[in-house]
Amino acid sequence: MAGSAGWTEPATAGHAAAGDARGRGSGQTPSEFLENPSQSSRLTAPFRKHVRPKKQHEIRRLGELVKKLSDLTGCTQVVDIGSGQGHLSRFMSLGLGLMVKSIEGDQRLVERAQRLDQELLQALEKEEKRHPQVVHAGPRHSPHHVVRWVEPTALCEELLLPLETLPQSGARLLLTGLHACGDLSVALLRHFSRPEVVALASVGCCYMKLSDPGSYPLSQWVAGLPGCELPYRLREGACHALEEYAERLQKAGPALRTHCYRAALETVIRGARPELRRPGVQGIPRVHELKIEEYVQRGLQRVGLDPQLPLNLAALRAHQAQENRVVAFFSLALLLAPLVETLILLDRLLYLQEQGFHAELLPIFSPELSPRNLVLVATKRPLGEAFSLLETEDN
Repeated sequence: MAGSAGWTEPATAGHAAAGDARGRGSGQTPSEFLENPSQSSRLTAPFRKHVRPKKQHEIRRLGELVKKLSDLTGCTQVVDIGSGQGHLSRFMSLGLGLMVKSIEGDQRLVERAQRLDQELLQALEKEEKRHPQVVHAGPRHSPHHVVRWVEPTALCEELLLPLETLPQSGARLLLTGLHACGDLSVALLRHFSRPEVVALASVGCCYMKLSDPGSYPLSQWVAGLPGCELPYRLREGACHALEEYAERLQKAGPALRTHCYRAALETVIRGARPELRRPGVQGIPRVHELKIEEYVQRGLQRVGLDPQLPLNLAALRAHQAQENRVVAFFSLALLLAPLVETLILLDRLLYLQEQGFHAELLPIFSPELSPRNLVLVATKRPLGEAFSLLETEDN
């Protein structure tokens, strides 16, 4: 599967083009949530605690794929990059028996992850006492947490060091990241070229945070396409969920007002500080119940500006009158999301193939639950038909 980077190559190498797989939502609830919409029947109770249904689905599916990939490639350690509160790392280590190192740049998240590790260990011990007939095979190893910021353009030696319990030679590492934000997914690809790394399972996210240039395009083939550039607006749009938004459109409820309010807020921000463009605005609850000026005031506070700035109420009312046009524009822009995501993910796949590696894109999550549902899987040696078995459900 590695080799030439013609357009037909990613279509045959990947099980489905990104937009195709993402857009084939069945509209049905995954079977694991039929009994209880908030509790996966495929995870035991200790692994569901503190974890939303979406994340339950994601950590189970990706964790099982990583376990299969680990067995196929003989990896000795999994490195979870951008591990956050450690939900995936805990499931892989304490649920699937893998040796896991978790790397996260936020000290607070790491401390929270370590507390949850201890809480889960205690819960598992209680389960074993209540059900002594269930024998746990082998010792349990909690994830080894490391506070470290991983740069997209520089190698992180900590990431590549084996755990102390492993011999200092012969380490075979598998890198993974569940919705690793922006450049972090690109960092995984660059670290994959190191000889210690034998496999990769990466689920990307937050394409608007990619460094430009540097993190896209990565492949020579895409870089050679005329007009391959992707401006911020297209990359940001690729992160929105068509499935969820289509449901909102069908309901035609007042929640659609958010887009118009956010656009109006942007005009106020740029009037006050022209250099502050598209700042992230922390979620404002129950937007549809607020007057537009109330929303703008709260939004200004969230981006560090004076909420008492004088506002042109007539101009804000004029913006609000364009609500339907804003929704129509957003809907049209969203139709391009699968196309843009396809281009970004195929660029990453081609980047790996151009180096002689073996890579595929596999749709492993339900797009209704998790719109960023494609995992980029790569290995140093060919796996043949075993690639197709990675995305299948365990019985």
